[in-house]
Amino acid sequence: MTIVAKGDFIELSYTGYVNGEVFDSNRDVDLKKLNPEAKPEKTPIIVGEGMVVRGLDKALEGKSIGEEYSISLQAKEAFGARNPSLLKPIPLKLFGEKGVHPRPGMSFVLDNNLVQVRAVSGARVIVDFNNPLAGKDVSYAFRAVAKVDDISEKTKTFFGRFLRAVPEFEVGEKVIIKGPAQMKPIVDIFGEKFKLLVGKELGFVETAQSSKQPDSQEGIQQSL
Repeated sequence: MTIVAKGDFIELSYTGYVNGEVFDSNRDVDLKKLNPEAKPEKTPIIVGEGMVVRGLDKALEGKSIGEEYSISLQAKEAFGARNPSLLKPIPLKLFGEKGVHPRPGMSFVLDNNLVQVRAVSGARVIVDFNNPLAGKDVSYAFRAVAKVDDISEKTKTFFGRFLRAVPEFEVGEKVIIKGPAQMKPIVDIFGEKFKLLVGKELGFVETAQSSKQPDSQEGIQQSL
């Protein structure tokens, strides 16, 4: 029997519920309750590194690979308490410049945060930066499907967590990051933690900088 420990890389299967309704899942049947067109994707995580809510992260430790579990979490162990200071006024004209006509209940991506319009008053729009599930108790059904041992997969998961992007890399005696000179500090910043979690040293090889610039998203986008 294989037991999950802090620092393990695992593939996680889960469904999250609030008030008995599914709010998130990577399981086909439950996911289709949210979006009939959605397709489930594997969810690799590093246990204990905050890639899922705190209560679920803690609950994974000591669990058996392949076994199904469930847990109920109070808000403080899930998405936290609501913070009144995260209600902020935004000038209405900013929305107008983007061709968006806000109304209460609308959700948008603003500065890489999902926000909800609470009120439109005069020339101001009151938006809520709290997580939509802040202040709510939730529950999860979950299973650690398997441990992830492949170094390439662990590397992708590591940088997805700590860098929010996966650089070009090559696995050998070391894991070599490839890129322009500006990426060299990544090795200095993450090298020690990478070795601790992944079990390999990081190296760096400078390559010619690509002329292609990454797409950027600025301003307000309406969430689908």
